[in-house]
Amino acid sequence: MRVWRAGLDAEELALLADLSAAVGDDRGLAEELTPVLRVSTREVERRIAEGRSLTRRMPRLLASMRAGELGAHGARRVLTVVDPLDDDAARQVDGLLADKLVEAPETAWQPGNLAQRARRLVEKVDPGGHTHRARRARAERRVELTPGEHAMSTLEASLPAEVAAACYSRVDGMARSLRRGGEQRTLEQLRADVTADLILGRDVGVTAPEAAAMVYLHVPMDTALTMSDEGCELDGYGPIPAPIAREIMTNARSTWRAVLCDPGTGEPVDLGRTRRRPSAVIRDLVRVRDRECVMPWCHRPARHCDHDHQHPWAVAGGTAGAGGGSTSVANGGPRCRRHHRLKDQPGWNTRYNPTHGITRVTTPHGATYTSRREPVLTPTRRAPARDTQAHHAQARGTQARHGQAPGAPAGRRTAPAKTARGTTDPKRQNDDNPPF
Repeated sequence: MRVWRAGLDAEELALLADLSAAVGDDRGLAEELTPVLRVSTREVERRIAEGRSLTRRMPRLLASMRAGELGAHGARRVLTVVDPLDDDAARQVDGLLADKLVEAPETAWQPGNLAQRARRLVEKVDPGGHTHRARRARAERRVELTPGEHAMSTLEASLPAEVAAACYSRVDGMARSLRRGGEQRTLEQLRADVTADLILGRDVGVTAPEAAAMVYLHVPMDTALTMSDEGCELDGYGPIPAPIAREIMTNARSTWRAVLCDPGTGEPVDLGRTRRRPSAVIRDLVRVRDRECVMPWCHRPARHCDHDHQHPWAVAGGTAGAGGGSTSVANGGPRCRRHHRLKDQPGWNTRYNPTHGITRVTTPHGATYTSRREPVLTPTRRAPARDTQAHHAQARGTQARHGQAPGAPAGRRTAPAKTARGTTDPKRQNDDNPPF
């Protein structure tokens, strides 16, 4: 099985290298292959780069994969070591490594041992480039957030070795000090909590850390009142248990914001506008409604995305609004910067219907993918098949005339509005205040 799997890994990487050479656009190719390979776009980009490197720079390592000696994980470890080298130096390391492995024991093929051998050979082939490689790697330091399971995520920081060691030493020392002081939490829990406290600027070790930055947590009212345990979501992560959501919600530092949803669709109500730049209310409502980038395989939280007009606000002639798209919730959607730019690339056809939450993407080579947004709340009744902006404006105007708040249950009356925010008069629909 190991030999079979290694051979398939080799064929996949070689095929990706061929496709890269034929297409000439690795970013676009990675987007097309993301739903095909059923991995993240970043992982596809890694595989394309690895396939290119193996075929051009380390053909003997690729031959070892085809022979079943080495799988994709081990090859990735070696390629990471030789990545900073130029092509000639990488080919030298490839040859020297293959020669050393001829008589090597089987344990030499383990990824860690293989990377260690490659590291020594890199220093032998390019002894003067050690400093340059270190500086290049340090320039690529970063922090990554990876969603996990059971309402947990991993925050990973890639730092210079001495900085990372110093950070861990301080966190460990503070955790051990708290433990000696009688703290009942385990050392692992204390290290995690101390790290979070330091980042969030809180008193270290006093209590288990709580979120202090902006995150969106969606909790239906019946769940908030413990009448139900369904429908709780953390944007950028997904469903979380209702008891955990209520703990976050009842934190004294949490901020509540009421979101008026249509009971027929489960979606937040529309806020039509004619201005080019979306107001804070429009941006917030779009983020609450869509929660993530609208591309089917992208899960970047909407709060970290651009606000994109699905129908252009202005045509080439420069006439405001002539492109058919108003600045409104009904014409807006979140796109991460990468997919915002991809939308206008040749060959890509990306369509998003904000009202129904349907995304349809056609790639340059003809594959089409469709996804549907999950509503914020589960619909409780059928809604009329009317979803135009004019319908929403008319409904708000009718409710205002009868003294009823938009979205309020039938039969209940509220005090008449002091301002005509629900008016259907086009001249008076341009304020930036919410209609509820």
